[in-house]
Amino acid sequence: MIRKRKKLSSPQIILLGFGAVILLGSLLLMLPFATRDGRGAPLSDALFTATSAVCVTGLVVRDTATYWSGFGQGVLLALIQVGGMGVVTFAVLLGLTTGQKISLKQRGLMQDAISAHRLGGILRLTGFILTMTAAFELTGAALLSLVFCREFGFWRGLWYGLFHGVSAFCNAGFDLMGVRAPYSSLTSFVSHPAVNLVIMLLIVTGGIGFLTWDDIRTNRLRFRRYRMQTKVVLVTSALLLVLPAAYFFCFEFQGLPPAERAWGAAFQSVTARTAGFNTIDFNALSEGGVGVMILLMLTGGAPGSTAGGMKVTTLAVMVSTAFAIFRRQEDTHFFGRRVDEDTVRSAMAILTLYLTLFFFGGLLISRAEGLPLLTCLFETASAVGTVGVTMGITPQLGQLSRCVLILLMFCGRVGALTLVFAALSESRGTGARLPKEKLIVG
Repeated sequence: MIRKRKKLSSPQIILLGFGAVILLGSLLLMLPFATRDGRGAPLSDALFTATSAVCVTGLVVRDTATYWSGFGQGVLLALIQVGGMGVVTFAVLLGLTTGQKISLKQRGLMQDAISAHRLGGILRLTGFILTMTAAFELTGAALLSLVFCREFGFWRGLWYGLFHGVSAFCNAGFDLMGVRAPYSSLTSFVSHPAVNLVIMLLIVTGGIGFLTWDDIRTNRLRFRRYRMQTKVVLVTSALLLVLPAAYFFCFEFQGLPPAERAWGAAFQSVTARTAGFNTIDFNALSEGGVGVMILLMLTGGAPGSTAGGMKVTTLAVMVSTAFAIFRRQEDTHFFGRRVDEDTVRSAMAILTLYLTLFFFGGLLISRAEGLPLLTCLFETASAVGTVGVTMGITPQLGQLSRCVLILLMFCGRVGALTLVFAALSESRGTGARLPKEKLIVG
């Protein structure tokens, strides 16, 4: 009897795609000429770094500027680009550029990968993603190069501009500023207006999502015509930028001059949403500041963006649902539109999954390394939110803790629900419904 060959589901293909790119990146980083010492990276270092790059996180166990050679840095930049755009998106773009015909199944896979609303026009949207990515990254690279060429020389300045432009737009957080001090990120530019503005704008433009930009391109500044999702992303993102910045300015970084404190507060509010750069030493934060950062990191960016995390729409749905319950309203709604019940249930599942991964990952690292729990929770929030900021413990972690962070970074980029759906693709409902009984909560 011939067994029927199983077809992979969309979540499984997405999962395998990211895994394959991470494996290829790890092998390339293990080559002798990928590191400055000519020995190549050990498997654990290569795997961790490749995962961080593809999952656009930015956590590193080796300083990017001083450990990796020019080839190694080029591999990292390619991995960041593929991970930021999405493995499936990148594969479809390669198919389009080589003249291949994109099948209906491939279009459906693309729709799932970028969380598009409909299948129609998916190739046009793919072309828009490519154009927009190139435009923002090259513009950002050119503006940053004007600064970096003066700081590091012409050719190195151009490379630094390109590397940081791509890393910022893809919300990756990898930097080459270790030439000044290892693992220093952008702390030497804490009050530099041009660097702060360009990096922040690139992070925000990449983090609000390609679907949001497509809606803005179509309807320009006519806010009322935007889709409900676009409105929710823009309003929630604005609140998550302004309110934390005000908190940081008023209650953190008190030892800095007012101008530096203002730039530092604004930058940290932006970067906490999955970007991974920092202009302030996070060890200077109070426990309250660490808590705010953790909440921002877990939230992440918008669906269909270069950012990870559980997404701003998930947070918005949960908050709106809570208010609807408080007001004894039957439905969750935004801007005169009702949110369907499946979306609310998915938001609850996503929140539960992320909180579980975040807490138990932090608890495991704390027990394994003998470190304070809050410090470890900061690290796991950074990993599962694909943020990449750290309180300095990443390079010293043992193998078990590194494996935990690798798993969290992978979950944060591909999406926790994607992992669950990939594992349970054969599960189907029976159609029967169990008897209902009242359960008191609260």
